[in-house]
Amino acid sequence: MAGPVRGRRWRVVVLGLALVYFLVPLLSAAEFSLRVPGGGYGVANYLTIASDEVLLSALLVSLQIAVVTAVLVLLLVVPTAVWVRLRFPAAAALLESATILPIVVPPVVMAAGIAFVQANLGGPVFRTLFASSFTALTPFYVVLALPFAYRSVDNGLAAIPLRTLVEAARNLGASLPVTLLRVVLPAIRSAVLGAAFLTLALVLGEIVIARLLLYGDTFPVAIVEVGRSRAGVAVALTLASLVLTWVLLLAVSFAGNARRSAR
Repeated sequence: MAGPVRGRRWRVVVLGLALVYFLVPLLSAAEFSLRVPGGGYGVANYLTIASDEVLLSALLVSLQIAVVTAVLVLLLVVPTAVWVRLRFPAAAALLESATILPIVVPPVVMAAGIAFVQANLGGPVFRTLFASSFTALTPFYVVLALPFAYRSVDNGLAAIPLRTLVEAARNLGASLPVTLLRVVLPAIRSAVLGAAFLTLALVLGEIVIARLLLYGDTFPVAIVEVGRSRAGVAVALTLASLVLTWVLLLAVSFAGNARRSAR
């Protein structure tokens, strides 16, 4: 009995330390964001977010980039992962290694290479690409999001009888695109939503590439600029973004659980 009791106590200690490690900074940030000039507490910093046109415009730009990035990532990842699992399972290890490359290469190195291309290569294609933050950042955010999206989708495919579902749909006369849209996607809905929300979180938090390429109209860069003169508003923005991300991830988790319960 002494062994199990000691193990439970150790788990409680580890859990308590983890809670302290994560909650104390968040609570401190929340307390700081509620401070008002002259003393006391209030929600003035949070109200400023809703009335600041620069912040709202930057948030809109980042959300547009995030939505397009998520769509492009899913269009690349889902058919590729399904095709590899059905036709070339031996290539799965090679594909996994390829998707790890954006994690291996630091974003600052990628940003330096992009900045070199931006500064030294002309032509209508490159001028159009770097004309705005939307067209310049979206392709590179797609590359950064690939590792996370691929693993989410691949785990979803591993949890279902993919080959059986596809063969059954094809035997009933469904084409491959119809099978993918009406059979495979509903079966991995939670994994697809997870990949989309991970991409959203990445775009809303990525600052290195946008900063080095001098695109100041994105949400992460706007948070840094606001923090130089209004630290309370910047902390409030950070907490609001964190809460939004948590809510989205919890929504994905509950959607997946509800689907499994319905089965």
